[in-house]
Amino acid sequence: MFTIHKTQFDTGDGKFIEIETGKLARQAHGSCVVKVGKTMILATVVSSNDAKEGIDFLPLSVDYQEKFAAVGRIPGSFLRREARLSDYEITICRLVDRCLRPLFPEDYHADTQVMLTLISSDENILPDSYVGLAASMALMLSDIPFLGPISEVRLGRINGEFVINPTKSELAESDIDLLVGGTADDLNMVEGAMNELSEDDFLKALQFGHDVIKLQCAEQWKLLEQMGGRKPTRTYNHEDNDADLRIRVIDETSSAIRKVAESGVSKKDRTEGFKSIIGEYVKQFAGHVEENRLIRLSKKYFHEAEYNQMREMILDSSRRLDGRTTTQVRPIYTEVDYLPAAHGSAIFTRGETQSLTSITLGGKLDEQLLDSPMLHGRGRLMLHYNFPGFSTGEVRPNRGPGRREIGHGNLALRGLKAMLPSDVPYVIRIVSDVLESNGSSSMATVCAGSMALMDSGIQLNKPVSGIAMGLITNEAGKYVVLSDILGDEDHLGDMDFKVVGTQDGITACQMDIKINGLKWEMVSQALGQAKEGRLHILNEMSKTITAPNTELKPHTPRIEMIVIDKEFIGAVIGPGGKIIQDIQARTGTTISIEEREGKGYVEIMSNDGDSMAAAVAIVNGIVAIPEVGGTYTGKVKTITEFGAFVEFMPGKDGLLHISEISYERVSSMEGVFNEGDEVTVQLVEVDQRSGKFRLSMKSLTPKPEGYVERERAPRPEGGRGGRDGGRGGRDGGRDNRNRR
Repeated sequence: MFTIHKTQFDTGDGKFIEIETGKLARQAHGSCVVKVGKTMILATVVSSNDAKEGIDFLPLSVDYQEKFAAVGRIPGSFLRREARLSDYEITICRLVDRCLRPLFPEDYHADTQVMLTLISSDENILPDSYVGLAASMALMLSDIPFLGPISEVRLGRINGEFVINPTKSELAESDIDLLVGGTADDLNMVEGAMNELSEDDFLKALQFGHDVIKLQCAEQWKLLEQMGGRKPTRTYNHEDNDADLRIRVIDETSSAIRKVAESGVSKKDRTEGFKSIIGEYVKQFAGHVEENRLIRLSKKYFHEAEYNQMREMILDSSRRLDGRTTTQVRPIYTEVDYLPAAHGSAIFTRGETQSLTSITLGGKLDEQLLDSPMLHGRGRLMLHYNFPGFSTGEVRPNRGPGRREIGHGNLALRGLKAMLPSDVPYVIRIVSDVLESNGSSSMATVCAGSMALMDSGIQLNKPVSGIAMGLITNEAGKYVVLSDILGDEDHLGDMDFKVVGTQDGITACQMDIKINGLKWEMVSQALGQAKEGRLHILNEMSKTITAPNTELKPHTPRIEMIVIDKEFIGAVIGPGGKIIQDIQARTGTTISIEEREGKGYVEIMSNDGDSMAAAVAIVNGIVAIPEVGGTYTGKVKTITEFGAFVEFMPGKDGLLHISEISYERVSSMEGVFNEGDEVTVQLVEVDQRSGKFRLSMKSLTPKPEGYVERERAPRPEGGRGGRDGGRGGRDGGRDNRNRR
């Protein structure tokens, strides 16, 4: 029934990868299963035979989803089924997309979908290390035109040694978490985080990873050879072209395009200039029988002319669209504490790109719930990147964050996270609102985020900045590396290489390459220019803020953590949460408690110092162990005929018997105390059997001369004594709970 083909190979470190095809998803245009240990990834690809009318790009979608059954868990959602992709899954989709997209022919415009599904998992094996290999193999098994194969690997470094595809436990000991993708000849995708990695070590890591990518690409060819070779590529014709019109448009508009490109004007004026040129040009087709077609093709060829002229200008003169040199960073404006109600804020403006970033500090109850098969638990650090339409002068509905926003936010988060101290008591939410955009808005987010964190009083280890690098090449091998690229230089260039770091090294990066033929000297030069630019930006930021503020904002909630013995957790919470809720109601604080490593961690958060002190005192009182002979000041809670019950410590009541009030005989409790009176007592006994407390006032005063201690009456069993015993029982019950 099945014709199954498979191959198995070792990546060089004893980790075997198996690729199988022919058993699952046979109606897809290409499918395979990649298996590593218990981890299995199903990859399928389907592409329409024809392109939709008017489409002049590749509508490629990459979807990665983890099945909860793969790790033996039921989803935590209300419907108990897989929901929309998590941010973590979307990040993986983007990684694969960026590696695959440059390797489709430019004239292929059919809807194409790559689906990657985690169907089985060993939670110690990270599936995103293998999804690129699976996607590539599925495409290579199809008749879809794809200029692969490609593969992706994860790089770690443990004790100075590079490790390929480290497990989750190994990655916890690594100072690098880097995903690298490419073909046997070139790299075209890099993304990851690291702990102030030097530029030289970064380059060595890429070269080490590329060697394994070459191996995995070769193994894909081996499987295809086992199957008799690759299928013939399908025939297609997705473009309408007019060779004569193309020559005319390029010849007749290039001079005007070059003039606008060399003018050094703003993005808005430059855009208007280009629109004016093509607008005037297409007027000649008014009334023509093929007016719509000629206008559409003219705009297409005009864009090609723009592409050529911008690149030629930069390669010929090293002068850029806004007049800068290749290494020059745009003018920078910075400001902190702009939002008076936020816990921290900053504005970072670089040229025509601007981020307004705010910091909000919260407690344990503000933690983010993470519920995906491979990433579940709670998160204490969030960065949300927002990109509204007005930032580029466009009308665009606000539909929530898309994949681009999630990816940019993840990159900025990685870059900043490396410099956050491990003992921050707060849950941190960073929000970057991009108010203007003309290139490198994610890097503006990094810079604004770093400044806002320092403004908030979070003790960032070192300031962090980011810069985006570009690349322009030609067929003759000439190239120019650009620092701090504009939006047009990203769109029309060959590389977008974002580098985040401190003055001492790189903390995160993201690189997309759109060409074949990337040389190591290009990457090395880009890293060198990025370092210079990063240091320049850090210097500009230091003119506004040089180090984290030593104090939190006055309106920032304060947090105190009390570590208690595990046995007291129940006493602080109380039955049904009664005790902890009462403390919060009485003090106006927010309290949470959790057990970790055999201890109870009580987090108290408040904006008011007196409220914080009151809550801390109550909790400390609950967990304190009363000492016989100790003196306490408490309040009278209840008055009976045989004495009074006094709360001498928070949550702890003891009996002050009528005979223990004074050396003089007190015949009646009437008029002796009022409920709420403050009294000073001594703890004279703790009943070892019941845990009840016996208090005394007279033991704190000098004994009268000649005083003879009366014989202590036996403990009452019924009648009035029954009330004593009953109250004592309640008291003892409360204390037993506390003692637990």
